[in-house]
Amino acid sequence: MTSTLALAQDLISRHSVTPHDGGCQALIAQRLAALGFTCEALERGPADCRVANLWALRPGTAGRDAKVLVFAGHTDVVPSGPSDRWQSDPFVPTLRDGRLYGRGAADMKTSLAAMVVAVEEFLSAHPEPAGSIAFLLTSDEEGPAVDGTVQVCDLLAARGQRLDWCIVGEPTSSAALGDVIKNGRRGSLSGRLTIRGVQGHIAYPHLAKNPIHLAAPALAELAATTWDEGNAFFPPTSWQMSNVHAGTGATNVIPGELIVDFNFRFCTESTPEQLKSRVHALLDRHGLDYALDWTLGGEPFLTAPGALSDAVQAAIRAETGLTADLSTSGGTSDGRFIARICPQVIEFGPVNASIHKIDEWVEVAAVEQLKNIYRRTLEALAA
Repeated sequence: MTSTLALAQDLISRHSVTPHDGGCQALIAQRLAALGFTCEALERGPADCRVANLWALRPGTAGRDAKVLVFAGHTDVVPSGPSDRWQSDPFVPTLRDGRLYGRGAADMKTSLAAMVVAVEEFLSAHPEPAGSIAFLLTSDEEGPAVDGTVQVCDLLAARGQRLDWCIVGEPTSSAALGDVIKNGRRGSLSGRLTIRGVQGHIAYPHLAKNPIHLAAPALAELAATTWDEGNAFFPPTSWQMSNVHAGTGATNVIPGELIVDFNFRFCTESTPEQLKSRVHALLDRHGLDYALDWTLGGEPFLTAPGALSDAVQAAIRAETGLTADLSTSGGTSDGRFIARICPQVIEFGPVNASIHKIDEWVEVAAVEQLKNIYRRTLEALAA
């Protein structure tokens, strides 16, 4: 039982379904404080649903010139689903067939444990490093993400806190630990479109206006539109419908309105304003009577290859022999908030095949490798 594996199991055993933390951050803060970190517990959100955030900083000996390497992540997990469908209790970490099972094993309590132990080992070998080391943790990543990392980043920006590099411990690996690093993410822009018609009897369509029929050509054009061509780091922006609803439930009634939920996953070649403008222009051209409410889930971010990605790729190569690909695929993450105040942000963590699934797992052999990769990165950037 290594220190990393023991800490990962301790974290998994704590019920921290979003937005609850289950004491994970207090445990981590205790270990960091023993290393000389100044730890701030920053609770946010409504009184009946408080979000736990942790900012911990250990200044380097280079003083004002010290560059800051941040380890970031989340202690909250998604609900386990029906526990009787798990082979073992989702909140009882279980070792079986070379894997560690439990909710959060891959997303992302193993990463947090690996980060903490990597820092412990690094400071044992380099007790007075030139660079500063920090941790930014939240229990609001799997939820609305309004009282977590974004709030801490706003606070740090107001303080003028310097950040140079950030590693987010999201499970980015695909087939084997170290094959993929995320150096950016697409943005997310959602819309709820209401097409207004006139309800009526289906036998008298001339006395009604069917919003389904009215909307169909516009929806087909939206689905067929090329929004941009993408670029060297991002695929083209995509538009997808997620929900379509109309009707009263009766088969002889023309509905009075049609509601469509849709989402853009957009790259740096398009802005939210451009996408909104193009959608409105298309709907107007089709002469629709409509209302459209927008929700911006996150802007895209991109870290071009540089010191941070080079250091992580070198650490992965030394530890696993793999050459990690840089990728911007997948959904959003808290990296989108950190990128506003930190010039280089990448995500790296375990294999993501089981995240949010029944019987979530991480390979036991990968636990120490992940810790070693984080430690090697510290040695390259902070020593």
